[in-house]
Amino acid sequence: MATEILMPALSPTMEEGTLAKWLVKEGDTVSSGDILAEIETDKATMEFEAVDEGTVGRILIAEGTAGVKVNTPIAILVEDGESADAVPAPKAAAPAVAPATSAAPAPTPAAATPAPAASSGGARVIASPLARRLAKEKGLDIASLKGSGPHGRIVKADVEAAAAAPRAAAPAPAAAPAAAAAAPTSAPAGMSASTVAKLYEGREYTEVALDGMRKTIAARLTEAKQTIPHFYLRREVRLDALMAFRGQLNKQLEGRGVKLSVNDFIIKACANALQAVPDANAVWAGDRILKLTPSDVAVAVAVEGGLFTPVLKDADKKTLSALSAEMKDLAGRAKTKKLAPHEYQGGSFAISNLGMFGIENFDAVINPPHGAILAVGAGLKKPVVKADGEVGVATVMSMTLSVDHRVIDGALGAALLQAIVDNLENPLSMLA
Repeated sequence: MATEILMPALSPTMEEGTLAKWLVKEGDTVSSGDILAEIETDKATMEFEAVDEGTVGRILIAEGTAGVKVNTPIAILVEDGESADAVPAPKAAAPAVAPATSAAPAPTPAAATPAPAASSGGARVIASPLARRLAKEKGLDIASLKGSGPHGRIVKADVEAAAAAPRAAAPAPAAAPAAAAAAPTSAPAGMSASTVAKLYEGREYTEVALDGMRKTIAARLTEAKQTIPHFYLRREVRLDALMAFRGQLNKQLEGRGVKLSVNDFIIKACANALQAVPDANAVWAGDRILKLTPSDVAVAVAVEGGLFTPVLKDADKKTLSALSAEMKDLAGRAKTKKLAPHEYQGGSFAISNLGMFGIENFDAVINPPHGAILAVGAGLKKPVVKADGEVGVATVMSMTLSVDHRVIDGALGAALLQAIVDNLENPLSMLA
């Protein structure tokens, strides 16, 4: 009997995904555990395994199709001896998600004006994963390109041809009313896409469709700022002792190929501080607070088009060299979107370090359901008053702790930040 293979939910928050690549074809025999396809979620590209065994009778969703809802049939599996011809024709697939900004008319490359070839399901755009990636990099709307591949499939050459075409400037409005001159130059929150586009009529711009990651970031951070009562605690920490200690350790670890970063020490300092101030090791759970026992610390990693927050679990129990190796591995796989959901979900606390970009201080947005996030700035040489009252120079780093007031009150947040500062200014204590 024919069995429908459905679009899987590869993470608790996944609602739709992109069928990036089929690893089987119609007529192939598969067994339970065989890899059928690669699925792109909002955060990662993951392999999808077969649960049943049989023969792939029909593939319903083409490679490169985006916006495929969870539980949508993507293929049909038939039993041995059952003819694929007996498989009923699939129902029309739900249209893929159109670019979120399609309501806003924008100038597009001259070669990109033909409408995309529509499938029998309606608006689904068929394009190779490479073509989609190139279109995103070049700021092109994949739905506006005409495909030259089989069945109208958009391929790399189509994207390159559209990008090389001369760009047509948007026509200026015939006669702007006098009131338009007094219109605000910035877009107030809540403006529709078409309203915003009207503000820029006559100006050349590129419209960039939102991918899954950017949609998720926008939704989660909007939720965070609207629903989480943030407050901010700021401290400066002197890094001279830490820098000297780090230099000694790195010299000793050189033979093992280990090089500790300042960020490794910050992760360890935060993990230990959460153990020293256990009431701050907590998350908001809607109608209750969950106090965690382990120190599971998330670290923001910038990737193309967004960011990941891989979680280092039980960070308080790990050595600095182990944390360093794990962080390098997680960051490397985050940049290629190869993290599994359990590697970037969870944790009670996060670190966002922009010091390597020269940022002196900033306020980070809490990543729900975390109770707090530490924003780390650059270490700078500054004049300071030493313990003996003399003026000297020290390496000083600014830190801002963003706190969810529903979970952590002011005095508790101050105690947590003090514990972090103590660990960083007395790095030997982190090894005890």
